[in-house]
This record gives sequence, C-alpha cells and structure tokens, in this order.
Amino acid sequence: MEKFLKIIKKYLYWAKLFAFGTFLDKRNAVIRKEAFDINDDLMLLLFGDYLGIPNPISYYMLELLPYVAEDMDGWERRIQNRKMIIAEKAAQFDFD
Repeated sequence: MEKFLKIIKKYLYWAKLFAFGTFLDKRNAVIRKEAFDINDDLMLLLFGDYLGIPNPISYYMLELLPYVAEDMDGWERRIQNRKMIIAEKAAQFDFD
C-alpha cells in the first residue's frame, strides 16, 4: 500500500509540473516580459543620457541612482539589444 501511495504521489507531482508548464508558464513569461518592458521604459526616461538621449533633468535623476544601481547593467544590455520597440509590441499582439 505504501509503495502504491508513493507511485500516486509521484504521478500527481509530474501531472502538476505538466499542467504548470503547459498552462501557467507561458502566461508567466508574457507577464514577466511586459514587466521588463515597463521597467525598461521607465529607466529609459530616467537615465536615457547614458545611451545618448539628452535629458535636461538628468542631474536630479542621479538621486535615484543608488536605488536602481544593480539594475543598470542588465537594463543597458537589454535596451542596446532592442532594435525597434514598436515592432516588438506589434509582434506581441500579432499586428503583422
């Protein structure tokens, strides 16, 4: 009986992982991508002068730098790798 319960628990565990991978993981990836996009847009507005976009109030934005310092490297790489932001958004919603 104990062996049977172990097999059932193992089967339920794999069924749970299958359901997560099939249904929930795709939605989480979309939400995560959208969160990164919103964060990237905010960082671009605040610290765009690092990428060559003139920002007249960049001096005041430096006060926020200690709070987002660890995110700067990843943000800079993500922004430099993006080719066309509008094309990416259109591709998300199948506007081809």
